[in-house]
Amino acid sequence: MADTSRRRLLKGAAATAALAAMTVRTARGASLLAVRVWPGPDYTRVTLEHDEPLKFSHFVLRDAPPPRLVVDLEGIALTAQLKELVGKVKGDDPYIAAVRIGQNRPDVVRLVIELKGDLVPQVYQLDPIGPYRYRLLFDLYPASANDPLMALVRSTTAVEEPPSEPADSAAAADPSAPPAAAPAATASAPADPSATAPSASTDSSDLGREIERAQRAAEPPASADRARPNGKAVRRLITVAIDAGHGGEDPGATGRRGTHEKAVTLSVARRLAALIGNDSKMRVLLTREGDYFVKLDDRVRKAQQVHADLFVSIHADAWIRSDARGSTVFALSERGASSAAAAALARHENESDLIGGVNLARYAPPVRSIVLDLSTSAQISDSLRFGGAVLHELEHVNRLHHPQVEQAGFAVLKAPDIPSILVETAFISNPDEELRLRDEAYQRQLAQAIFNGIQRYFERNPPPTRNPVG
Repeated sequence: MADTSRRRLLKGAAATAALAAMTVRTARGASLLAVRVWPGPDYTRVTLEHDEPLKFSHFVLRDAPPPRLVVDLEGIALTAQLKELVGKVKGDDPYIAAVRIGQNRPDVVRLVIELKGDLVPQVYQLDPIGPYRYRLLFDLYPASANDPLMALVRSTTAVEEPPSEPADSAAAADPSAPPAAAPAATASAPADPSATAPSASTDSSDLGREIERAQRAAEPPASADRARPNGKAVRRLITVAIDAGHGGEDPGATGRRGTHEKAVTLSVARRLAALIGNDSKMRVLLTREGDYFVKLDDRVRKAQQVHADLFVSIHADAWIRSDARGSTVFALSERGASSAAAAALARHENESDLIGGVNLARYAPPVRSIVLDLSTSAQISDSLRFGGAVLHELEHVNRLHHPQVEQAGFAVLKAPDIPSILVETAFISNPDEELRLRDEAYQRQLAQAIFNGIQRYFERNPPPTRNPVG
């Protein structure tokens, strides 16, 4: 009886101590863990990561220039780390002019973000997932979205290969480190958001003529011609969309040496874009040009907006066993994955939106369903041929993890009208292949192999004729 009473007393004391700890934790509020700023051509994101949910409110002041986003944070201290946010906003940020932080009330910290132009802020909180605790995100979008087709048509310069940037740089190895400002625009996106849309006085016929004139001036002879009634052919460039996997808040897989997949994929994508951009018969779209997050359906939508002839998503594989190695090429599947490993990888890659952060309250389910669920057997058949051509070339650079094109339900491959493949260049989880992925010469070899596969595919499968804009 005495032992029973003793156990009850001990249990009661433990419960009281736990309750007291919870009370103290609640009383002190949330602690800030990291502050990150991700500038990009489509939007700028500010991330506050914290260990407990935050109470917050926000509003936009537009009555006097500059417009400002005001965010009040309750139950969080004005720490030196929070004040660092001011210094993380660079002068060339496309959408943020300045940030001010102060103690508005005893228990409220106020952030005032001065905006550049007419922006539509989205402020929302995410629950813990992957490597992150709670996150409060400020996504600052322009009121008029960028138009990648207009940017592509107006661009007349070739894409240059990026300067030497080791994949294991400090920014690449530390996901909490703020990135550098987005690079200057290439053929895939303008530096000035206003350049993506015509003026209010431009009607549709003027816009069509402007696009046709710009494209004819920029395009040398191409392999795809369309006969006009007067007997003259209209030449067009082949458009290839290159998608660097992951980015920004979503680092992708990480190797033992701290190499992030997002850094490797961007470097290979830029090198591939340089090869395509310097080919007189092709032009290129990069779905992302810097270290920022792009939603899966936005990657697909960008390719569709420029009427891409091909879509290539670049990744670096990871597996629970460090001895897994080799390159793999994937296409879409209508009837389930070709292997358990392919299914698992597709599930992992499709979680990028959750890791990167998506405002589900603003996400339109009908649109998402159309973008991600439609597929055609013709697209898959073309994708398999395209993937086979690239796989054949990769075999000269790396051993193949699978000798044929694998298939699975990757969300980023579900454009119903564009042959699309996902290339796992190598296993970043393999220490030897991680070292190779960090090597610039090897990145060039990978880019060259994919480019050769693109050329091989078009030699055997000429692109269909389209109107001059496409």
